[in-house]
Amino acid sequence: MSDARTVAGKATPRGRFPHLKVAGGFVYISGTSSRRPDNTIAGADADEFGATRLDIEAQTAAVIENLRDLLAEVGAELTDLVQVRAYLVSMNDFRGYNEVYARYFDENGPTRTTVAVHQLPHPHLLIEMQAVALLPRA
Repeated sequence: MSDARTVAGKATPRGRFPHLKVAGGFVYISGTSSRRPDNTIAGADADEFGATRLDIEAQTAAVIENLRDLLAEVGAELTDLVQVRAYLVSMNDFRGYNEVYARYFDENGPTRTTVAVHQLPHPHLLIEMQAVALLPRA
């Protein structure tokens, strides 16, 4: 038996899929970005001339905080993560992403894979993460 959920208060998925799915004692989290419920993007700002500034560190922190919120929906925490996959638009952002990631996790944290992708669903997104966590036993 599985339980798929779209979580209230989080950005609506841009397609017909849930934020997360619980199955076999694990929670599987769909690709998550720094997009907010109002469709603005954390770590993406424009000045009065329209020049855009994208911040990999702010986006990485926002993605991890979104993962934390999604996990809380099923009674789990970041410490319950067993695997994370990160998708970066540019490996030039690896250092900033890695520094923020290290504020949340160390060598005892989840396994991790980081790959570069051509693009993400919005031009201001620099990173997306997908994750798997072991559900805590009640």
